[in-house]
Amino acid sequence: MNVTVVGSGTMGNGIAHVFAQFGHDVWLLDVSQERLQTALATIEKNLKRQAEKGVLPAEDVGAVLSRIRTSTTYEKTFLEPSELVVEAATENPEVKFEIFRRLDELCGPQCILASNTSSISITRIASQTRRPEKVIGMHFMNPVPVMKLVEVIRGYSTSDAVCAQVMEISKALNKVPVEVRDMPGFVANKILMPMINEAIITLHEGTAGVEEIDTVMKLGMAHPMGPLQLADFIGLDVCLAILQVLHEGFGHPKYAPCPLLVNMVTAGKLGVKAGEGFYVYTPGSKELRVAPTFSKK
Repeated sequence: MNVTVVGSGTMGNGIAHVFAQFGHDVWLLDVSQERLQTALATIEKNLKRQAEKGVLPAEDVGAVLSRIRTSTTYEKTFLEPSELVVEAATENPEVKFEIFRRLDELCGPQCILASNTSSISITRIASQTRRPEKVIGMHFMNPVPVMKLVEVIRGYSTSDAVCAQVMEISKALNKVPVEVRDMPGFVANKILMPMINEAIITLHEGTAGVEEIDTVMKLGMAHPMGPLQLADFIGLDVCLAILQVLHEGFGHPKYAPCPLLVNMVTAGKLGVKAGEGFYVYTPGSKELRVAPTFSKK
């Protein structure tokens, strides 16, 4: 299958990795060559890690990489023959709408247009195209090469045939697809984000500290990672964007983002990618230290 992935960030490079690993020819598209080179280096590192763990034969690393080609421009030469495009750009409706308008114009009529959106309505995205029946959500989990789940989100007009095809494509990637309705946050983030927000509110109110909150959830609820560390891993800006979609979509105050989260995003404390969120992250170090703002005096 000819696949195009739009966006080479954490999710995009993971999606390209998985499709190439399972034999598909992939075009990876982003706005700069620098971002694409970073993405390819990340994919190579993750493939080598899989080889070290015995998940992938070492001799397959080069073959997988050779299936991924890159571009900084939307070209009809590779978009027109694409059978599937997966958009994995920033969680901003207007950015996604513009991408889908361009894809609809350049891709062939056979092409399914999928979005990896965490929360934005597939029906709204599909309305930007002349093929709403071929627009669908494929919400992969992070890290994509490891996590099994794919939320398959049907828009209002998504056809049965397209939904069935995407479910089969997901299974062929060794994933477990779950079909869900097009509602704000779908299933994963409609449940997860209020929990993360409540953990931030608990910290903001002074009920407990960062480590204490995460320890309660890890040991008491058997979560592999506490909600504040998970928020750092997802990106606090992404968490805020999803909560804003939930708040706007449902109009219920329970989805209102905690003021502390808003302030942290405004201050640029976005989590792992910024080097600081609720914890401090040092490149090359696995030590987890609570950020100075939240450390005990």
